[in-house]
Amino acid sequence: MSYTVLIVAGALLIAVFELLRYVGAYRKFRGDRIISCPENHQPAVMRVAAARAAMRATMGTPHLQSSECSRWPEMAGCGQECSAEIQEAPKACRVSNIVHRWYQGMKCLYCRKPFGEIHWHDHAPAVVNEQGKTMAWTEIPLGNLQHTLSTHWPVCWNCHIAETFRRLHPELVTDRRVH
Repeated sequence: MSYTVLIVAGALLIAVFELLRYVGAYRKFRGDRIISCPENHQPAVMRVAAARAAMRATMGTPHLQSSECSRWPEMAGCGQECSAEIQEAPKACRVSNIVHRWYQGMKCLYCRKPFGEIHWHDHAPAVVNEQGKTMAWTEIPLGNLQHTLSTHWPVCWNCHIAETFRRLHPELVTDRRVH
């Protein structure tokens, strides 16, 4: 009886260990990435088949494959050499990490409050373009990310909401002078 318990406990321990490896690899490779396309050296948006990469990671080293790419369908038959860029630095090319790094050390254009820890699920910051229109990150195509980061300014969530209301309902807004 005790040998059976040891075998079952050992099998469960191995299963939990493999599950943790799978989840870790999945979290590492999920999400959109900005990569430099080896064919034209232009930025492209790519998504790794994270579940497949995680499964292969539990069996050895992960083999990365695209599940989506902004260059498809024209370049759908490419050799996916861009996967090496993600394999080399998986965190550096993830869109969420790129945007998060951009906000570090910045202040809101309107209220001048510094950005601390950013909560993307609640009160996410935004950007403002040259015309003064604030935009949430969900409104910006990922293919324009690099251009957006170089031409827009950071705006906190509170100011984004206030400026959006001001733009959509100017008849309901009264500006008061600061004394």
